[in-house]
Amino acid sequence: MTVRIYGIKNCDTMKKAFDWLKSHGIAYDFHDYRAEGIDTKVVKAWCDSVGWEKVLNKASTTFKELPDADKAGLDEDKAISLMTREPTMIKRPVLIAGETILNGFKPAIYEAILEKRAS
Repeated sequence: MTVRIYGIKNCDTMKKAFDWLKSHGIAYDFHDYRAEGIDTKVVKAWCDSVGWEKVLNKASTTFKELPDADKAGLDEDKAISLMTREPTMIKRPVLIAGETILNGFKPAIYEAILEKRAS
């Protein structure tokens, strides 16, 4: 089974996810959205699946450094626009396995979802 994982290469959480996938023999394609950007439709699909509040990382340095005007009146459309413009605000990693979208890295959840799909 091949999965697709989105994030940025030098993120510690991404490195943990990469290591987990490798140690479990799960092939993956990596999309570095800092280098390659991210399409609005892709971010919208993630938000539709897990909720924009979970996709937007309000604890990120990039989000914290936004002008107050950009943070005011935050809703899904505005959040998607911000994340598309500044993808480092997206909580990492985003992993796509078939129809399943996982946001963030939790080994137990990866195991439950990905091991089940492999069998």
